[in-house]
Amino acid sequence: MKGDSMLIQIRIEQERQEMYLLVGKYGDLAHPKVIKQSILLDDLINQYNNKDDKGK
Repeated sequence: MKGDSMLIQIRIEQERQEMYLLVGKYGDLAHPKVIKQSILLDDLINQYNNKDDKGK
């Protein structure tokens, strides 16, 4: 279980960096590609939180 959480944390950081790059590239938080990336990041964060909640 801890390995799964660690992998999700790594993916969260990678996807967060990708979102920063997209914001820099398009210069707008409302750009469709930035929104799509934000949704993906939110889903990963929710997965991490749900795994963490189950571990308690």
